[in-house]
Amino acid sequence: MVRLVFVDMDDTFVSPDKTISPDNLRALDRAHERGVEVVPCTGRSRRGLPRELVAHPCVRHAVCGGGALVYDLRADRVLRKVAIDRALVRSLYGDVRDQRITFDLFTSEGVFAATDRWPLYYEIEMTEPTRQMVLAQRVRVECTTEELIDRVPTICRVNVLFASREGRRAVLDAVARRPELVGVSSIPMNVEVTSAMATKGTALLWLCEHLGVSPADTVAFGDSGNDVSMLEVAGDGVAMANACPECLAVADHVAPPCTESGVARYLATLL
Repeated sequence: MVRLVFVDMDDTFVSPDKTISPDNLRALDRAHERGVEVVPCTGRSRRGLPRELVAHPCVRHAVCGGGALVYDLRADRVLRKVAIDRALVRSLYGDVRDQRITFDLFTSEGVFAATDRWPLYYEIEMTEPTRQMVLAQRVRVECTTEELIDRVPTICRVNVLFASREGRRAVLDAVARRPELVGVSSIPMNVEVTSAMATKGTALLWLCEHLGVSPADTVAFGDSGNDVSMLEVAGDGVAMANACPECLAVADHVAPPCTESGVARYLATLL
């Protein structure tokens, strides 16, 4: 019996133009009627969650920051926070600071970016809807990135947008040298760096235990590298037809692409 449905946002539940299809919204109504909770499970911040989703009665909890934060949205409370040691963040930045990359700091209070790297948001290649989504979630701070690392509250994730393959490789290599960290992607031009204990998979398992739900009674939908761990531990891991090869390789099933309301079409057979 399905009790929890974990859904990635971008290019899974949310279309490439950053809208939610009417069919996917109707799937939320159907889940509510069946007593099934839908859990947004995303690399976005809480601020970046679609309003239609947060307001829906079938949505109570959310996993943000790629697994670093679990929220009770109705109680307006952080249930789980997995931080990265500040010294480790400084060390990581020291290895990659010469690259043409952003270095955004993700906290439970928001996503913060220093002015010294802000112009890169307009130079890095991405679709305009993606650029606007990224900018809407970030708070610009008048300081350098080094100062920002010391200034912000508990750091739960480092988000890097890169302007070249060299920048991506430099970040991934720097993460690989630090076993305490893991680096994955949710969109083509980013690397999300979290504690190795903070993935979407570990968040799914934690929330299941918190709510007394067996992971076997969960379905998870995803399309990108940061969804792999979630698809691996869910009772039914579902990759979108537009998913990356890594997701398709671990998925139990494949849903139609996000542009065809694949989540709704797959859930129609279950709900």
